Amino acid sequence: MSSPSPTPTVTEQPMCNAALVRAFGFLGKRWNGVILAVLGAGPAGFAELKRSVAGISDSMLSERLTELTHTGLVKRDVEPGPPVAVRYALSEAGTALVPALDAIATWSAENLSASGCAGKDGPVAD
Repeated sequence: MSSPSPTPTVTEQPMCNAALVRAFGFLGKRWNGVILAVLGAGPAGFAELKRSVAGISDSMLSERLTELTHTGLVKRDVEPGPPVAVRYALSEAGTALVPALDAIATWSAENLSASGCAGKDGPVAD
C-alpha cells in the first residue's frame, strides 16, 4: 500500500505594489520624469524648459506642467511684469523625488542601450 502523495504547496503570488503602480502610472507618462529632472537643476521658465526637453511640443509641455503643478510636484510662480514672467520650480515633494530620478538615470546608463536627448545621441525615439 502506498502512502498518499503530499499535498502540493501553493506558492503565494506576489502582491501588486499599489504605490509603484501609482508612481509609474504618473512618472511613466512621456516627459513627466524628464521635466522633473530638468527642474531638479533649478527653476526655469517655459522657454528654458522647452529648450531643455528636446522634442516636446508647446502644448504637451503646457499640459505636463499643469499636471505636475496639480499633483504638487511643481510650483508655478508668476512674477509681475512688465513683462509678466512665469517660472517653474520643484516643490518639496518634487525635490524629494530627485534622488530616485538620479538613481533611475544611473541604472539606465548602466543597463539600457544608449539613446536619448537630441543633440547628444540624436532625437528622442518613441
